Amino acid sequence: MNAATQPVIETLGLVKDFGRTRALDGLNLSVAAGEIHGFLGPNGAGKSTTLRVLLGLIRPTAGTARVFGLDPWADPVATHRDIAYVPGDVSLWPNLSGGEVIDLLTGLRGGADGNLRRELIEEFEFEPRKKARTYSKGNRQKVALIAAFARPARLYLLDEPSAGLDPVMDAVFRRHIERVSRGGATVLLSSHILSEVEQLCDRITIIRSGAAVETGTLSELRHLKRTHFRVTGLAEPARLAGLPGMHGISIDGAAAEFDADAADLGAVLAGIAEPGISGLSVAPPSLESLFLRHYSDGNGRKVL
Repeated sequence: MNAATQPVIETLGLVKDFGRTRALDGLNLSVAAGEIHGFLGPNGAGKSTTLRVLLGLIRPTAGTARVFGLDPWADPVATHRDIAYVPGDVSLWPNLSGGEVIDLLTGLRGGADGNLRRELIEEFEFEPRKKARTYSKGNRQKVALIAAFARPARLYLLDEPSAGLDPVMDAVFRRHIERVSRGGATVLLSSHILSEVEQLCDRITIIRSGAAVETGTLSELRHLKRTHFRVTGLAEPARLAGLPGMHGISIDGAAAEFDADAADLGAVLAGIAEPGISGLSVAPPSLESLFLRHYSDGNGRKVL
């Protein structure tokens, strides 16, 4: 496999045990060069453990992990040179100013681009002269994000990076993800914010109990998800409950809402057709429906 086709990140059968707790259970993950890859799962699914393995901070119990074709545990210096990392819970040196922390972190990778650093500080509305101990969670997160984006990297490992950001700052974060992606960088975005992943990512991997349960582009995965219907002006909405292919029917007067699997859409449309219908809305399948499908039982209760 040549450098052009080699994945930037590849794990095969990755296992990590902490005593009797198995955090990763045979994880297979592949992230291609230049893509924004969403890494989805709730807290405790193994996302942060995976990123720590990729950073060479912890050694896997079994399986292999490769970053740029290298073993991050055996060769962390070479891999870190081209990685920008943002944790979900940022801790800073309390007596340093925010600007000093940014300079320290970017200095580990060769120093910041001065113009880009100033642009990021302005866009994130960040005050770099204050001591780090005075910062809120959102401002601590801004320090890590500015440091990550202020110097180009080949790979961005982002672990819940927008935690603590308000909607305006989250929009700034998303713009810079798109900027580095246009520049050819690869992004692994660990998140449980479905709208963020749906907007930004080329492909997603859903992780459950330390193993990947689904991987693909959004268009590839949408066939697994149900479409939501709302129909108004029905003469006898209760009759829909007897039709095949419908799930979770809710009736309110002459209106009905329900979900349908992709394979049953033709039968569903034929079944709801009747004179007098005043409205029909169809919501495209969302990433959330797929996420909940892997993490809930048939009644919508979360399971792990």
